[in-house]
Amino acid sequence: MSQGDAGIDLNTSLGYLLKEASSALRAAMEEVLRPLGMGVTHYACLELLAQRPGLSNSELARGAFVTRQTMNVLLQNLEREGYVTRPAEAPVGKALPTRLTPSGRRSLDQATAAVRSVEVRMLSGMTEAERSTAFHALKSMIHSLTSPPPPPSGRG
Repeated sequence: MSQGDAGIDLNTSLGYLLKEASSALRAAMEEVLRPLGMGVTHYACLELLAQRPGLSNSELARGAFVTRQTMNVLLQNLEREGYVTRPAEAPVGKALPTRLTPSGRRSLDQATAAVRSVEVRMLSGMTEAERSTAFHALKSMIHSLTSPPPPPSGRG
């Protein structure tokens, strides 16, 4: 792209910086989770189940930001490895509520400590006030992007 083009300056783009931070966070999490035999999606699934036991495949997929198909494969593997249980038949409708096993809970506890160490490292150069400001700024950005846009103001 030439300098005359109206492209985004990646050096000053907050969106690009957020994506770069997200990628760096994911890589750091993968690095500490790998020795535990899991990845970020595996960890996210276990964490979601610890906080909300009985979630369905679709709910877990949404919470872990993956497709239902990807989550289904992961759940089959987690069930085979003894980390989660699912009933053979859905108690109501089609959804199979998933729950952590004691083995899954122990695995999650180790992973949580590893992931927490990454977050501590990520925030280590910030003051408490900076952390609070960043938290509120990110929450505001998420809200702005997930809420319906305001109606156009005035008349054309």
